[in-house]
Amino acid sequence: MTIARDIVVHGLVQGVFFRGTCLQVARGLEVAGWVRNEYDGTVRLHAEGGAEAVEALITWCREGPKHASVTRVDVTEAPVEGLTNFDVGW
Repeated sequence: MTIARDIVVHGLVQGVFFRGTCLQVARGLEVAGWVRNEYDGTVRLHAEGGAEAVEALITWCREGPKHASVTRVDVTEAPVEGLTNFDVGW
């Protein structure tokens, strides 16, 4: 069963290769969607796939890459869009 989640990651998450690392992690988990920087300094993701894979990506978001300092992760249910790849959005 495919689920979808919208995720907003707060903290020092821009300029630390968060999007690039997230892309690798999501593709490794076979999660579809996208990740992008927001003007307010957060990183926003849309992730869809199997429940365990999406939850694993959310767990990774709570840590982020080596130089990130994640302070909060907001997760909300989202409609499944039927995406087939994970990309970095702008």
